[in-house]
Amino acid sequence: MKWLDSLPWTPLVIGAVLLGLAPFRPEPHLLEKLGMLFDGTLSRPIDVFDLALHASLPLLLLLKAVRSLPLRRA
Repeated sequence: MKWLDSLPWTPLVIGAVLLGLAPFRPEPHLLEKLGMLFDGTLSRPIDVFDLALHASLPLLLLLKAVRSLPLRRA
């Protein structure tokens, strides 16, 4: 996963915040689609695509953050 390690932090953080929170009003799509997922109402293909689109960069940021944590071995 060298490609993930080679991604720069700054554009990834900015992109994750902007894409994760867009549109800012009335409610961010990511929060709306996650609510629909937990309610069991996420059934239309466009909603599933929208969830995948808005969650992609925050997920990449989370994966990069987890991979950058030092391993503690007992």
